[in-house]
Amino acid sequence: MNNRTLAIIKPDAVKNNYIGQIVKMINEAGFKILGLKMVRMSKQSAEGFYEIHKERAFFGELVEFMTSGSCVPIALEKSNAVEDYRKLIGATNPAEAKEGTIRKLYAESLGKNAVHGSDSDENASKEISHFFSREELLNNS
Repeated sequence: MNNRTLAIIKPDAVKNNYIGQIVKMINEAGFKILGLKMVRMSKQSAEGFYEIHKERAFFGELVEFMTSGSCVPIALEKSNAVEDYRKLIGATNPAEAKEGTIRKLYAESLGKNAVHGSDSDENASKEISHFFSREELLNNS
């Protein structure tokens, strides 16, 4: 069964011109790209997207970072999409990420960790709809 997840190439990785390398790794890992775009998140959009972290100490810093430049949200599909993508990106802290993972290769720090990945099927669905309308997704399914 195929399911979906959301990837975001964050402003640090966009600024460092890693979009192509990251998308290549996603493709080579067997994911189907259903939608991809470059956006500049507004403060309101970033606050809504990361609302789950609203009470955390790092919330303000996270919103500021995610609005600091362009990012690339990507809707992905694959069997076991959420878990497989999280394995591909590696630990949140790049110092703890396994060799060959996106964060090990392209992240600068815990705060500037190159990519976002949904943490559950339920959140993936919400997160994809934050960036993509049904009509924007390949196959419109």
